[in-house]
Amino acid sequence: MSEKVIENNKVSIIGKIASGFTFSHEVFGEGFYVVDVAVNRLSDQVDVIPLMISERLLDVNEDYIGSTVEAIGQFRSYNRHEGTKNRLVLSIFVREINFLEEFTDYTKTNQIYLDGYICKEPIYRKTPLGREIADLLLAVNRPYGKSDYIPCISWGRNARYASAFQVGTRVRIWGRVQSREYTKKLNETQCEKRIAYEVSVSKLECVDQEEQAEA
Repeated sequence: MSEKVIENNKVSIIGKIASGFTFSHEVFGEGFYVVDVAVNRLSDQVDVIPLMISERLLDVNEDYIGSTVEAIGQFRSYNRHEGTKNRLVLSIFVREINFLEEFTDYTKTNQIYLDGYICKEPIYRKTPLGREIADLLLAVNRPYGKSDYIPCISWGRNARYASAFQVGTRVRIWGRVQSREYTKKLNETQCEKRIAYEVSVSKLECVDQEEQAEA
């Protein structure tokens, strides 16, 4: 059961470690730490993506800043309580990490595949320049009755297609994990810069339609 479920959420990134390790939590005596990895885009921009990594996978007391790593795992979410509100926190839960001496194929630095269910009505809009965008929230099942809630953003033809999805529609998505800085207004006088993480969609398909066609 668990192996099958793992197949619905697969991500691999290659980039340079950009921070030290910060303790996150402990499960049955196993400590988990967060570390940031800078992943280059083909456009010369950089996504800084947090990894959630077990102390059993590598020595969290070492300084690895600047080292190139390949991390393989799942894109996961959890709710963090902040005052009276919950905030969705996303990171890559690492199952395997490899250090790379040399790396040249930058087309494969950031890949994700998700198979889940639309859990919120898609938000479709156009930019001032007329570019079409659709925001999706995908619930991806995990073992033991848990789910991860993954924000996804699609563009152009994909956005038009996604805008018609109903809540509960099963969807497969291929794309990349990206980081985006935004300003959160805390009150009338205070603002705070934050980073959001989402999946930039390169391809998507509606599984429900596929299954109906086969039937």
